[in-house]
Amino acid sequence: MAHKEFSRVDRLSQQLQKELAVILQREIKDPRLHHMITVSQVDVSRDLSYAKIYVTFLGLEQDKVKDNLKILNDAKGFIRGLIGKRIQTRIVPQVQFYYDSTLDEGIRLTALVESARRADEAKRPAGSADDASDNDTDNGTESDKQD
Repeated sequence: MAHKEFSRVDRLSQQLQKELAVILQREIKDPRLHHMITVSQVDVSRDLSYAKIYVTFLGLEQDKVKDNLKILNDAKGFIRGLIGKRIQTRIVPQVQFYYDSTLDEGIRLTALVESARRADEAKRPAGSADDASDNDTDNGTESDKQD
């Protein structure tokens, strides 16, 4: 029985994520709200009464994120009503919006790695000993395969 409950929570989470993406793009008309909103994850409680909605705002400055979250959370009653009209469920969960910073962190880390890689390449002269040792290793591997 626990397995059924888990899959029901999963199904509702996925359905909410799809519907919220459409609602946030097409139904919310607040001009203060940044409209490049992505619903990255929806966590529904086991009793299906609460949903944590994790969103990202593409191309939005960090100082505007709190304002946009406040706008979404102020409109959560309206959004919940729209969800209730779109999905077939006995209980429409109470929604709460949270900022998902994983995308920003991923972009930041990618930039750091790329910067470090460029710095390493700039320090290494062309045709360095590292390149030659890579070729020797490859040749040794080929001769090992022939034996």
